[in-house]
Amino acid sequence: MAEFLIKLADERGRVQEQVHSAASAEELRSRFTQAGYYIYSVKPRGLVRGKRKTKLETFIIFNQQFLTLVRAGLPILSSLEMLAKSQKNPNFAAQLQNVAARVRTGESISSAFEAQGGFPLIYTTTLLAGERSGNLEEVLGRFLSFQRVALAFRKKLTASLIYPAVLITLVCALFVFLISFVVPRFAQLYDQIGSKLPSITLWLLAVGNFAQKYVLFALPAFALLLFLIYRWSKTDAGSDRIDGIRIKLPLFGNIWIKYQVALFARTLSTLLTGGLPLVPSLETAARSISSKRISQAVFSSVGSVREGKGLSTSLENTKVFPPLSTEMIEVGESTGALPQMLNSVAEFFEEDVQTALTAAMSMIEPAILIVMGCMVLIILIALYLPLFSMANTANFR
Repeated sequence: MAEFLIKLADERGRVQEQVHSAASAEELRSRFTQAGYYIYSVKPRGLVRGKRKTKLETFIIFNQQFLTLVRAGLPILSSLEMLAKSQKNPNFAAQLQNVAARVRTGESISSAFEAQGGFPLIYTTTLLAGERSGNLEEVLGRFLSFQRVALAFRKKLTASLIYPAVLITLVCALFVFLISFVVPRFAQLYDQIGSKLPSITLWLLAVGNFAQKYVLFALPAFALLLFLIYRWSKTDAGSDRIDGIRIKLPLFGNIWIKYQVALFARTLSTLLTGGLPLVPSLETAARSISSKRISQAVFSSVGSVREGKGLSTSLENTKVFPPLSTEMIEVGESTGALPQMLNSVAEFFEEDVQTALTAAMSMIEPAILIVMGCMVLIILIALYLPLFSMANTANFR
């Protein structure tokens, strides 16, 4: 007998975690399912998480191949074993082999994938919904459609940010080059001449001398600072604080909120279409959101939904979701087409994010070029102004 941590919900939707002994995870899941509980997960007590995540593209390709084999009539176990042998990623191949071994012993496929760690929560929940409804192929197909749309949208966002990132990098590199290498050369020249220098030139030379002396110490210190900020962002307090700053950013804060709302709506629609109840779907969708503030807002709405309030009203009370999103969800609830309306919400806000981001980039790119030009101009004026002054003095003589 082994101990397992089981997360379940009763008929009123109250979620709780308990530790029980059983011969296997599947036996414990079956025991509580027959008792009328909804099972989220069953995992060995003390299971270590934190395995390296598989790339999303590799994961999507695997699921497409897996769905094709299952639709062709191949058993799930044989499909898993075949795909595990063909994987080039050794870490992912080992995970699939472990999944196949667990399925061979009678464990459900959703529980086997969940035991690996590193797989999206929406994936294991979707598999569980497919197992409970007896329609794994259709549910897995919907998950693949969701992931393809999400991946395509993410690639569009990344492509929109590449050019501004390159410009910012060039600006920083140019500034470091001018201050660290060009300015000190002029400082040596002016020391030999010994003439009186303008204030702007003196300030620039002081910055250049400081940079030349301490740049080797500043770079490691800056790298250490970035590392500490990264580690702090992984804590609950740090991620909440950083997300709060991100949401309050002018222009980009609104874009970030809309992107997270679109991700939430598409995730919730996929889970509801797969046959999951609203409360478990809400909790899973909340865990799938990157924004800490919006995730907390969704979790806070779960209590209202359990009490019988509508989803639109519960989300509106959080004061986080855009009014248009809650109005569209209310229409979906009243017409009995909530999953379809959630898809419409996702499509609308994804398009809105793309449009807003394109407009923002069209303003930021010229601004970066202007800042770069002004910076170079100020440095050149500060460096060459003494030479012009000495030339004018020589002409008068």
